[in-house]
This record gives sequence, C-alpha cells and structure tokens, in this order.
Amino acid sequence: MGYMFISPFIIGTVMLTLFPIVYSLYLSFTNFNLVGEADWIGLSNYQEMFTSDPMFKQALEVTFLYAGAGVPLRLVFALLIALALNKVVEAAGLYRTFLYLPSIVGGSVGVAIMWRQLFGNDGALNSVLASMGLPTHSWLGDPDTAIWTLVVLYIWQFGSSMLIFLAGLRNIPKTYYEASSVDGAHKIQQFFKITLPLLTPVILFNLVMQTIQGFMAFTPSFIITAGGPMNSTLLYILYMYRNAFQFFDMGYASALAWFMLLIIAVFTALIFKSSDRWVHYDDN
Repeated sequence: MGYMFISPFIIGTVMLTLFPIVYSLYLSFTNFNLVGEADWIGLSNYQEMFTSDPMFKQALEVTFLYAGAGVPLRLVFALLIALALNKVVEAAGLYRTFLYLPSIVGGSVGVAIMWRQLFGNDGALNSVLASMGLPTHSWLGDPDTAIWTLVVLYIWQFGSSMLIFLAGLRNIPKTYYEASSVDGAHKIQQFFKITLPLLTPVILFNLVMQTIQGFMAFTPSFIITAGGPMNSTLLYILYMYRNAFQFFDMGYASALAWFMLLIIAVFTALIFKSSDRWVHYDDN
C-alpha cells in the first residue's frame, strides 16, 4: 500500500530524472541531430571538445570568471546584510521580505530584460551619469564590462543566502558575546573569534549551493547579452543550449553537460575536503 501511494513520485523520478540522465550519457557518445537515428561515434565529442573547439574554452573561461567573482562577492554581501538585520528589532520581517524579493524574481526573464534596459546605452545608469556631467559608457557593448553587469545581477540576488546566514546568526548563543564583553572584547574581535567560527557550517552550505548555481547560470547571458559582445558573456550553459537547440547537435551538447557535471562534482568535493580545516562544529 505504501509503494502504491508513492508510485507517482517513483514513476516521475524514473521517467523525468533518471532516464534523461542515463540517456544523455548515451547521447554524449553519439552524433544525434534530434531527428534521425543516433550514430555511435565513441569519444569523438569529447575529443572535439578538448582539441578543436575554441568556443568551449571561451565559454569555460567566462563561466569561471562569472562564478569566481560572483560567488564570493554574493556571500560577503549576503553576510553583511544578515549582520545588519540581526541587529534590527522593529519591522525585521518587513526588511527580510523586501531584501529577499530579488532572489524570487532575480532569475526571471522580466528582470533580465529590466537589467538590459538599465545598463543599455540609453538606460537609467547612463542617464544618471549624464545628468551629473559624467561620461557615459556602453556597458553591455564593451567586452570588458559586459560580464560584470551579469556579475552585479548575480550579487543582487543575495536573498536566499542572506536568510540562511540570518538563521545561523540567530542560533549563536548570546552568552558567548556577553562573556567576551566582560573580558573586554570589542565588536571586531567578537566577529572574528565568535561569529565567524560558529557560522562556518552555514558558510559551507551557502558556498556549495552558490557555487553550483554560479556554474549553472543561463538566463542572464541568454536574455541580457545573448553571449556577446565578442562572446565575452558566453556562459557555459548558454553554449550548451546553442549546440542542442540552435545547432541541433544533441550529442555534443550532452557531452558538454556531462563535463559540467564533472566540474561541479570536483569543486564540490574540493570544498568539502577543505572544510576539515576551516569549518567548526559545536562538538569540535
């Protein structure tokens, strides 16, 4: 009877998750254009990826820059906001709601379009600069600045990390701070000696989740810049999407997907491996 009740979940997991995962692994060793038969070509897709595809290397570099800059800055900003909210007593729920809103709508197409308008040549940012007598700039048209507009959008979506940090801060006993105050510790010392060490398990969780999300980013690059200019914002998932649904090379796109899975797995494993040195638990 129990299996009958959970059968919709089991069927859905097998048909919509496990089967596509296994099938994509098979497709990564084939030449498949979504119409005809999938022709087995062995490791040719992976060989092409590493030896004769300059766009693969470009997409990989852009993604590493995007995640490498966006994830730490997002976590730092979320922690600072959480520290500020932890001191707020009145209307704390209202502040949390407003600050969490960007995370709810930040990944949507509508926000991406708004961001494109904001940083456009005739957008609000250039209008403000012009009204102040400052030089304007083609933020989305310059390869040196286009990727940073996407990074700023990623940092702006700090709400989920902020709430997790805030929950961690609320779980730190106040007696620790009271005892340290008696010993003469000031706020900075309390932060580095009490708050930060006791918050490291939460930092670990946020770091893993945001790293995965950073590598999987797609919508900003697709909507705001379409990978341009000069492929300076060609994120990895956008390049995978192009191969699958624009070039109809599903075999190569599947190989790209499995290589990204390997990258995420390696980085996640490295983070967990390093956690023994910097994450402190209550029983340590």
